[in-house]
Amino acid sequence: MKEYTAEDIERIEQLADEGNREQCLREIEGMHPADIAELFQSLDLKQAEWFFELIPDREMKADVLMELDEEERKKLLEGMDPEQIGHFIDLLDTDDAVDLIQELDEEDREEVIHNIEDVEQAGDIVDLLQYDEDTAGGLMGTELISVNENLSMPDCLREMRHQAEDLDDIYYIYVVDDDNRLKGVLPLKKMITHPSVSKIKHVMESDPVSVKVDMPIEEVAIDFEKYDLVAMPVVDSIGRLVGQITVDDVMDQVREQSERDYQLASGIASDVDADDSVLAQTRARLPWLLIGIAGGLLSSVILSGFEAQLAAVTALAYFIPLIGGTGGNVGVQASAIVVQGLANGRLDLKEFWHQLWKELRISLLNGVVISVAVFLYTMFTEPGDWALTVAVASSLFLIVVFSTVFGALVPLTLEKLKINPALATGPFIQITNDVVGLLIYVGMAVWSLKLLPM
Repeated sequence: MKEYTAEDIERIEQLADEGNREQCLREIEGMHPADIAELFQSLDLKQAEWFFELIPDREMKADVLMELDEEERKKLLEGMDPEQIGHFIDLLDTDDAVDLIQELDEEDREEVIHNIEDVEQAGDIVDLLQYDEDTAGGLMGTELISVNENLSMPDCLREMRHQAEDLDDIYYIYVVDDDNRLKGVLPLKKMITHPSVSKIKHVMESDPVSVKVDMPIEEVAIDFEKYDLVAMPVVDSIGRLVGQITVDDVMDQVREQSERDYQLASGIASDVDADDSVLAQTRARLPWLLIGIAGGLLSSVILSGFEAQLAAVTALAYFIPLIGGTGGNVGVQASAIVVQGLANGRLDLKEFWHQLWKELRISLLNGVVISVAVFLYTMFTEPGDWALTVAVASSLFLIVVFSTVFGALVPLTLEKLKINPALATGPFIQITNDVVGLLIYVGMAVWSLKLLPM
């Protein structure tokens, strides 16, 4: 792997500006497409375009294109005509080709597909574009080796050699029946140890792990981890083999989903990167900041309604940050556990009420410990002020219980409504808990001041 320093980048930029083709070619000679793509991201668009045209091998160009970040790739594609893009797609696996086409504007897609020279591949791409991109069908490729279960081993080997000519990688040999329904997988070891078997259905491994075309990507990733696979067949509703998903595609999707979830949990409304423009990052960050401001203003309105009580017992104001911070922390903890469980498959929506009951018990234990600790603290720091002591301790108990249950309830509900539950681990929970926590606190303070001595 090639590592570029700031001095290396500056030197290469100068070579590109000078148009020194020979030296630039030497720079990228023998480099992996991923390393070239990383280099391109350090150059400006004009330099990257010049470098890209410099690459002599069309297949290498196509590989570099797919290794670029989506935004960088989109900039390069904008400078190409549909015919050029179509020629690159001819050199890509169908899953990568579909990803690239989906990044194009609607009006350009049809023209690009029309310029794909390989008619069979163009047909496969059109078929794959019909699937939702967040499902197994949208992630799979059609490049694989499949053989009929009734073939003899010599005939199977001949068929495999024929199909393998157009493939870069071979993961598994899939066995199908006359209707193309998936029946099994043929391990390479069996081909060596049973070279003269009459029919491969007698030595294949039956009932392989497979996924349906409409299975969500999150569930596909769970199956890959569960069964330690490097590739997985994809079947339609009646069990016909339609494609294959490889582990590298799953890892890319998992990484992208993790980045989106992290940003959503941080209160960033859309997918942005550190090198995006000031305007793009502002648009992504501002919505939840404004919602946070609205929550803060609502909190100030609540406090203004209890101005007399705060004026009478100024110590009540000292604990407002504690109330807000505890509610936010407890809620985020509960929602994070639930979101993690939903993501890794260890928590199912069938366990909705069971999980809420579990969180309630946890909240009661945490609430008792926290409220007792604060009760003892206020009893010694504000001796004799029982109204304040009870108000703070009881408020914290109720806030811990509410925030925990609410923090678990929201992601479970969002998952049920098919909305990304990661939203529940961010500002939404914190703002809600701040407002509700403040209402609980001032309510308990008023009640305590009426019933208990100061």
